[in-house]
Amino acid sequence: MKKILIISYYWPPAGGSGVQRWLKFVKYFRKFGYEPIVYTPDNPEYMAQDPGLLSEIPSGTTIIRKKILEPYNLYKILTGKRGESIKPGFIAREAKGGKGKFTEKLSLFIRSNVFIPDPKCFWIRPSIRFLNRYLAENPVDAIISTGPPHSMHMIAKAVAKRRNIRWIADFRDPWTKMYTFKYMNNTFLTTLLHKRMERNVVRSADAVVVVTNLMRDEFLELGPKRIEVITNGYDASDFEHLREEVEEKFTITYTGLFVKDRNPSVLWKILGEMVRDIPGFRENLAIRIIGHTDSSVWQEISSNTLDNSLINMDYMPHNEVVKWQQRARVLLLAGGQEPEAKGILTGKFFEYLAARRPILSFGPIGGDMDVALRECEAGAMFDYSDYAGARGWIEKQYELYKKGEIYIPSGKIENYSREGLCRRMSSLLDEII
Repeated sequence: MKKILIISYYWPPAGGSGVQRWLKFVKYFRKFGYEPIVYTPDNPEYMAQDPGLLSEIPSGTTIIRKKILEPYNLYKILTGKRGESIKPGFIAREAKGGKGKFTEKLSLFIRSNVFIPDPKCFWIRPSIRFLNRYLAENPVDAIISTGPPHSMHMIAKAVAKRRNIRWIADFRDPWTKMYTFKYMNNTFLTTLLHKRMERNVVRSADAVVVVTNLMRDEFLELGPKRIEVITNGYDASDFEHLREEVEEKFTITYTGLFVKDRNPSVLWKILGEMVRDIPGFRENLAIRIIGHTDSSVWQEISSNTLDNSLINMDYMPHNEVVKWQQRARVLLLAGGQEPEAKGILTGKFFEYLAARRPILSFGPIGGDMDVALRECEAGAMFDYSDYAGARGWIEKQYELYKKGEIYIPSGKIENYSREGLCRRMSSLLDEII
């Protein structure tokens, strides 16, 4: 059995979408002739923890953990946020638009122009030294790095060159084309440095893997040796034993991180007006939100007199979240509003597909998520300002609810199974080794 070294910042007990992709690949690699070895930090800054995911790591998997110096501790001291976990993109969102506090703006500037390519940069050199020694005694057939954080690619690039090992650079999100990149307050020189690092990674890797077609087109401009699209997906085993009854109320459920710039204001306006206009709708409606949520979401729900319909649930383990997804009448998905978001396909999207409940999505029309949604016949995508379209779709779902029915998606959902995607990743490894 061939051996592969996977360099990933996110690994159980981390929770959230960042850990799912490579946890699931590791889960199925042995079926296709690969023994995974995972290299990950020993003391990382996680947004959330989900110890239940530890049970999904195959027995006997080698996990190598090495301590990392996290500069976010200094940020917490500066901003008075000791004891809080740091959410992805937190500094950029809080300082965006010049509305943040001085300490947040200063932290953003330091984070952007000192910690390059990201605050995990202090882990690069120690990891290179450690892995060169480790691999001298424990050889592998290939290295895979997954980012963000893109420091993982910098580690893999140096080690693959030094040890003459094949290397796949996996991008779960873009680098300089990520929509949040323009808010990072980079200087001109810092931006040039990011672009140079990105180009070097893409050109040096034996293969680049991305999760959307738009990302492929963007990275092709940088001249990769080879590039493949292997999307995120859903794990059928997470759902095969679930037989959850759909909720009695007309429940619209959102799961996961709910940030300010993905708050669908038009939806809360529509629901508020339907409560006022349609007899009985108030009694039938439930809005269930599970996960870390920006205060702006609560404020808009309240301002549209929807407080009595709101069920606010905090972050919970993944195996519990999927149950609530299957119980929903409608699953709410909120993509980015920036033009760059056309190339984002969130991991949550695929879990929603597996739940086989109609998906109400807000985001860029014509983007990768819109195309996949239509391909799977799983729901509809609306622009954040499309009042008429979104209201018409919600009213149709409510009509089905009143008849005691629910739309069950039946399109090409199986194309996104984690096991099938692992087969594709393994085939790519076969070819480059």
